[in-house]
Amino acid sequence: MTASKRWCWGLAAVTAAALVGLLGVGSAPSLAQQNGNAIPIDADDIGGVVTSSAGPEAGVWVIAETNAFQTRYAKIVVTDDQGRYVIPDLPAADYELWVRGYGLQDSPKVSAKRGTHVNLTAIVAPNDAVAAKVYPAVYWYSMMHLPTAAELAGIPGGMNRYLAIVKNEGCVGCHQLGDQYTRTIPDLLKGMSPQDAWARRVQSGQAGSLMIGQAALQLRGLPIKYLSDWTTRIAKGELPRQKPPRPTGVERNVVATIWDWSNPKAYMHDLAGTDWRNPTINAYGPLYGAPELSTDEFPVLDPVKNTATTFHAPVRDADTPVGAGPNLQPSLIWGNEAIWTSKTVAHNPIMDQKGRVWYTAVVRNPDNDPAFCKVGSDHPSAKLFPMTSSGRQLAVYDPKTKKYTFVDTCYSTHHLRFAEDANNTLWTSNDRADLLGETIGWFNTKLFDETGDAAKAQNWTALILDTNGNGKRDDYVEPNQPVDPTKDKRIIADFYSIMPNPADGSIWGAWRLNPEHPERVGALLRLNLGPNPPATTLTEIYNIPLPGFGIRGSDITREGVVWAGLASGHLSSFDRRKCKGPLNGPKATGDQCPEGWSFYPIPGPGFPEMPNLSAESSYYTFVDQQNTLGLGANVPIITGNEYDGLHAFVNNRFITMRIPYPLGFFMKGFEGRIDDPRAGWKGRGLWVTSGDRTPAHQEGGKGSKPLVVHFQIRPNPLAK
Repeated sequence: MTASKRWCWGLAAVTAAALVGLLGVGSAPSLAQQNGNAIPIDADDIGGVVTSSAGPEAGVWVIAETNAFQTRYAKIVVTDDQGRYVIPDLPAADYELWVRGYGLQDSPKVSAKRGTHVNLTAIVAPNDAVAAKVYPAVYWYSMMHLPTAAELAGIPGGMNRYLAIVKNEGCVGCHQLGDQYTRTIPDLLKGMSPQDAWARRVQSGQAGSLMIGQAALQLRGLPIKYLSDWTTRIAKGELPRQKPPRPTGVERNVVATIWDWSNPKAYMHDLAGTDWRNPTINAYGPLYGAPELSTDEFPVLDPVKNTATTFHAPVRDADTPVGAGPNLQPSLIWGNEAIWTSKTVAHNPIMDQKGRVWYTAVVRNPDNDPAFCKVGSDHPSAKLFPMTSSGRQLAVYDPKTKKYTFVDTCYSTHHLRFAEDANNTLWTSNDRADLLGETIGWFNTKLFDETGDAAKAQNWTALILDTNGNGKRDDYVEPNQPVDPTKDKRIIADFYSIMPNPADGSIWGAWRLNPEHPERVGALLRLNLGPNPPATTLTEIYNIPLPGFGIRGSDITREGVVWAGLASGHLSSFDRRKCKGPLNGPKATGDQCPEGWSFYPIPGPGFPEMPNLSAESSYYTFVDQQNTLGLGANVPIITGNEYDGLHAFVNNRFITMRIPYPLGFFMKGFEGRIDDPRAGWKGRGLWVTSGDRTPAHQEGGKGSKPLVVHFQIRPNPLAK
């Protein structure tokens, strides 16, 4: 029996030797332990062998952590098939070492110094309940039952819409479901009935209005019913139906380094540390966070000095409101305190070729669009699509000068991405698709640097389908109106995520929820600028065909293939080059190219009623165009929001990179950086920040801060 499968056992498998381990009493060293000193290490490494009463433990995590620095610091590796490990390149400090793994109980922490061999004794879990404590959240979340067809009859889109909201837009869109905090009822609510407890729980804090609105109004209270049933069964001792496999193959080569930053009341939506077009920019430099609704003290992590600082991001206008509303009900963690105070509501950052950080951030009151945006302006975009308000604009921070510059835009901004063009054009998705007149905007940063004139540097366009099929833009029918074969048709779409296509210059985005066709639950959009934008811009739409549904963050390869995680439990790809029929005309309203789509099941167990549908929820997708991780160019990587990690799709196989400590790691956006192209695996990696809106839900509880993780992949588990 292999070590990776040996842990799948019951209580009867506890031996006398295991009981000795549980009591913390050492046993005679095995041959593997005796050979631990033979593992080559450098002066800044720690190496050894992990064994338990069952022998060498393969595919378990060894964690080295220290409080010697200003930030939390931990480095995590995986043992090889003989239970051996090497934790490389540790900064000078004293460390505590311990073991966590599937089928194990956490081992006691032991003191360790760099340059030493430390053999570790793992403890076999005495029962399945102890073992399940460290399972990824998806194994607990997948225990939840789903509504019946009769219950879903009144919800447009049925089960697809229900799961798209619960997994993408609602619950798991903001925090992990299935972690220790969410799968239990907090002490403050334990006197209530299960359903009353959940009804009160989802009204807590400053997101209470959103949570109860989705659960009670959009989904008619069904999530509350099934959440309460779920936690009741868990409280009675029910355990996950499946057990996770231990890391194998390349997954054992992962090295994860962890820091914390910001403060326990804040959360980070994203970070930036390089130019995606040239990921060697800002090598070994600081990372910059975007704290969205939570705070205007923007965090900065120096991963070399292991320090976390902040700078204050202001707003231009004194009447700019705080982004978050008041508590609907007191928070179960923070009480009546309204902990989110941000006015900038910075959603995403990205770095340019000069090392400056651009943010989608509020700079003013949303109703104060400048005159050049409005009716009567001679601005080329305003003549076609005048604007009256924008919910979020742009700002740019220069780390060299410490200057934070306001960039007022007529259009709303959400995600952002630089195109590969001479103007260093910054494209932004929008965040107000509910408003008639919403548009997609772009900003000429080269012109802005030369003139300082934000009005001249920006343009925007509405989304117009070429439904008359003549290849140019004409008069159009308004949204929610039937297609007129003699005219074009305008649509209102959130254009979530933003993807300049390096292959042809088109711009792609995802449409999460289409109110005209709720049964479709998601589509991709392609913006073709034409020779004279915005007057010549046209849009194409490609609906997700079954079995896929529920799209969110997406990304694109250098060849123009779009990848996205779906609420259906799939990673999807769409290749427009495979389309066989016309891409415009009266029938080109979304269903014209099902042959362009492919679907790949994401790792993780399914719900009881849908065992073949992974309960995993992927918030965002990153295509590693520049091979920053080392798994190859154009590899799609999706967030494993229920798996505490990332899933990379390589050669039709998923490679899961999990953060086993602290449990509850939840990501939104991420990026890759190459610090030194000559340094092999040590010079490259992915940077991720925890995006959970409730850092107190993670292991450690109240007082826990948002995290930053650096994922690297070495050639083998003992590389140093």
